[in-house]
Amino acid sequence: MDNNTVYPKVSFITIVFNNKENLRKTLTAIRNQTYVNKETVIIDGGSTDGTLDIIAEFRDIISYSVSEKDNGIYDAMNKGLRAATGDFVWFMNSGDLPYGDDTLMNVFKTDKEGDVYYGDTEMVDDDGKSYGNRTLKVPPKELNWKKMINGMIVSHQSMIVRKAVCVEYDLSYRYVADIDWAIKVLKKSTKVINTNLSLSKFLIGGYSRQNTIESLKERFNLLCRHFNCVRVLLNHVKLSFRFIVYIIRKRKLL
Repeated sequence: MDNNTVYPKVSFITIVFNNKENLRKTLTAIRNQTYVNKETVIIDGGSTDGTLDIIAEFRDIISYSVSEKDNGIYDAMNKGLRAATGDFVWFMNSGDLPYGDDTLMNVFKTDKEGDVYYGDTEMVDDDGKSYGNRTLKVPPKELNWKKMINGMIVSHQSMIVRKAVCVEYDLSYRYVADIDWAIKVLKKSTKVINTNLSLSKFLIGGYSRQNTIESLKERFNLLCRHFNCVRVLLNHVKLSFRFIVYIIRKRKLL
């Protein structure tokens, strides 16, 4: 890193609960980032499986940690936002990884004045096996809040957001508060930068995927709050058709 250049401070926010091995992978990847001006915030939901031992092992890169019962993942994320002291926040939950050691350095190489930086996402399982980048939800060339009518078209883990434009997650949503959060953040943002990079590796099988039907219902209601309901309905029909065609052609779900 160029010592004559001032790089913004980035807060990695990691949410974990009884997931020590995946936490180790995430913290190792954060530690290996060549980007220097960073901190790590750990919000643990009161783990009893040895997760606290992993947190102690990585104390050198952790600026703040707490282990206590919370009211779900979005409540934990709000705690992380409040604790973060960086200019930017990057949610990298237990099992998720920055794409490579130089990823964060590459994000800020050309432009440090963005409000949101976004990119692509590689899907991986617990063993690190790659399922490739997301196919049906490819990051658009230009991103604004209106494009979120298609849902989370950019993975949460592939958005690096200036803290000044962040809002807290709406806890009335159990599954899709991240979509609501992204829409509100993008509405507040002046400069949104497509990094044209893969920014993260996302651990498949998350909370909303485990509750697919409830998540889809909640997503529809959420989008109707931000967009015209008729448009949302027609858009869902279009997306459903694309999904069915994709399954038939590719014979896979990702």
